[in-house]
Amino acid sequence: MNATFTQRSLRLEMLQVARLAPALLGDSAALVRAFFERQIAEQGGGRDREGRPDLYYTIFALAGLQALQEELPAERVEPWLRGWGDGAGLDFVHLGALARCWAALGWEKMPASFGAAVLARIEAFRARDGGYDGEVGADSGNAYGCFVALGAYQDLRVAPPDPLRMVQCLKFLETPDGAWANARGLRIGSTNATAAAVTLLHQLGLPIHDAAADWLLAQAHPEGGFRAMPAAPLPDLLSTATTLHALACLERPVPAPLRERCLDFIDTLWSAEGGFHGHWADDHLDAEYTFYGLLALGHLSVG
Repeated sequence: MNATFTQRSLRLEMLQVARLAPALLGDSAALVRAFFERQIAEQGGGRDREGRPDLYYTIFALAGLQALQEELPAERVEPWLRGWGDGAGLDFVHLGALARCWAALGWEKMPASFGAAVLARIEAFRARDGGYDGEVGADSGNAYGCFVALGAYQDLRVAPPDPLRMVQCLKFLETPDGAWANARGLRIGSTNATAAAVTLLHQLGLPIHDAAADWLLAQAHPEGGFRAMPAAPLPDLLSTATTLHALACLERPVPAPLRERCLDFIDTLWSAEGGFHGHWADDHLDAEYTFYGLLALGHLSVG
């Protein structure tokens, strides 16, 4: 992965990798492209699992189209985004999603003063320990909250204030097994919190102990893919994609036999409708998991 994996913003870093997925998709890339096109509702937003336009799912619908070199339907998406104004009333995750959607369409299209207003709202979710949480006034932040906040600042092209306070927050989330959890005081790490922490530290240019890569690799399921935590019975696509991304940040190659098992696992989640299921028990298809399918395939295409 080292030849193509460069340090860029969170959004562009993932997009760069997802663009490698067609090398493994082959002729199926056209089905995936059509799937993402169908995920943009007539109102202009990306469909959630009930088919309703939602800012969070719009992130992945737009990113999927961009990864497959498809022109975005800006004439539908832009008016819908403008309807959200500067994000008044949105929760933390959807504020980050609003910023990311505008970044995907192009910074020059953003409404005047949009960035400053959204980031002021983001800062309201800063916890007392310097991290970020989905609740205003929290004592401590979490890895996912820091991931969302850093992404919003990058998407709006503003340097995050006091980034080392986020690092301090992550320090309190470390677990004795060499990973990170999404809350303080836990003894066992979780895959997505660990992947988020690794990716954040990588973005901030800080060193990361090799134990994190060892822990992540240990979450591989015997039949391919990665578990969300050590005790999880099944692998899932989100954990697989984020683990592969974190391992790339750590410059830790995926062993060839595991790479093949991961490819087999992802193939079991593929649907002829053009999307990917999230795990073996998931009956739904959506833009989020389908983008994570592209991300995972992108990493595996260069293994």
